[in-house]
This record gives sequence, C-alpha cells and structure tokens, in this order.
Amino acid sequence: MKTTALRITTQVLPGQKIEIQDPDLPVGETVDVFIVSQKQAEQKRSSVVKMIEEIRSHRKTFTDVEEINKFLAEERESWDS
Repeated sequence: MKTTALRITTQVLPGQKIEIQDPDLPVGETVDVFIVSQKQAEQKRSSVVKMIEEIRSHRKTFTDVEEINKFLAEERESWDS
C-alpha cells in the first residue's frame, strides 16, 4: 500500500466548510484528512518558546565550586524539612 501525503493550505468557507481539490486524488478513493488550525499551532509553538525562556530565566549560575556546594547543601536541607 503506497501512502502519500498532500499538504494544502485553505480557508474555512461559509458554513464552516473546507474544500479540497487535487487532480491526483482518484474519485471514490477513501482518504484520511487531518486539520490543523494555524492559529492553534502558532499558539502552541509560542508557548513552548515561552516555557524554554522561563526555564532559562530560573537557571542559577555559579561562580565557583564553593557556591555550587553551598547551593546543593541548602537544597538537601530543604528536602528534610
């Protein structure tokens, strides 16, 4: 079974309808249709970027080994509390 993918960008027509035309689609053939809203895809993409930026903003930077050891000791103490 040969699987091919066809990507078409179109607009939603009145009545919330979507029309797809392609000369390579044989009449009567059964196909699967996936619809991805560009607006929703952009929102998700931007939220991932925001999440990465937020993670980076909380990242602690250390100047030396003593500072790292002090931070780790404080973290371990907080686990016991």
